[in-house]
Amino acid sequence: MESWRAMAACVLVLAPAVFPADEAGADTLSDVLDRGKLRCAVIEASPGFSSIDANGRRYGFDIDNCRTVAAAVLGDADAIEYVPINPNTAFTTLQSGGADVFPGGATWTFLRDTSLGLDYTGAYLYAGQGFVVRRASGVSSISELEGATICVAQGTTNEQNLADYFRARRMKYSIVTFADVERGLNAYLADRCDAFTTEVFSLAGRIVALRNPDEHRILGEVISKEPFSGLVRQGDPRWRDIVFWAFNSRVAAEEFGLTMSNVEGIRASTEDAEIRRFLGVEGGFGQQLGLSDEWAYQIVAQVGNYGEVFARHFEPLGLQRGLNALWRDGGLMIAMPYR
Repeated sequence: MESWRAMAACVLVLAPAVFPADEAGADTLSDVLDRGKLRCAVIEASPGFSSIDANGRRYGFDIDNCRTVAAAVLGDADAIEYVPINPNTAFTTLQSGGADVFPGGATWTFLRDTSLGLDYTGAYLYAGQGFVVRRASGVSSISELEGATICVAQGTTNEQNLADYFRARRMKYSIVTFADVERGLNAYLADRCDAFTTEVFSLAGRIVALRNPDEHRILGEVISKEPFSGLVRQGDPRWRDIVFWAFNSRVAAEEFGLTMSNVEGIRASTEDAEIRRFLGVEGGFGQQLGLSDEWAYQIVAQVGNYGEVFARHFEPLGLQRGLNALWRDGGLMIAMPYR
């Protein structure tokens, strides 16, 4: 992913389309139900998004994306077979059927949407590309990076965004590229460049984990917009709908005031017609997707609403909701209605 999302999307290159042989007859839902597990592609070692603790337990925003889909489809948020991928295999693994979904997704761009044989499933995180510099440098604005040496992951939209931004402003800079985000950041820490640039959410997770994080400053400006979205293969519209509405349900739950702790009580007592349809009390909406009518209830009960997921993984990194706040709070997050 890109600017802010150094981890998965920031480092994804544009891969040639590799389509499953039987795309026209794709039925991912049946495959997942028969298997009893969701095959979920994840990029590892990405603070805030995807990590593994000392006990081997996976956690992070992307992991909860996987758990959201598994809860909706299988009624068990932990019924997942994780498929580790890297920036060079992310798209091709999904294209070839090696995974059912890449919920860590990638920045939603024109070329990716039109040339990879993959479908986006709705923006679930709005981010942007930023820069980190040493506090001792005195740099407080991107405009002060004129003539600087900047480290970046090679073959990413971060690299392209950097070139476009400096070119538009006729600013000179020297670029040092690396195979992935970790190598680029390590080069910056070894004083091989004056600044490092990548997606700000991912950048914050990496900087806060340093031994001396206060020695570095993430500049307040961003140079791009990076709407992140999960990805599925084209040719299976029902599966695309399932993943889209699974992510939509976390935002809807926050709008409805539903949380992991209160959803059971509200489900048993509410007279609100839309909430009753959402939680499967009436309406039979799950049947429209080939799922249990409790599909959205299981998401909220096992994973939580959007705000809970965001707070769980990003607030410890010092990140605020910003554009990812609900629309009624000045953000961009709005749920499609359940009617």
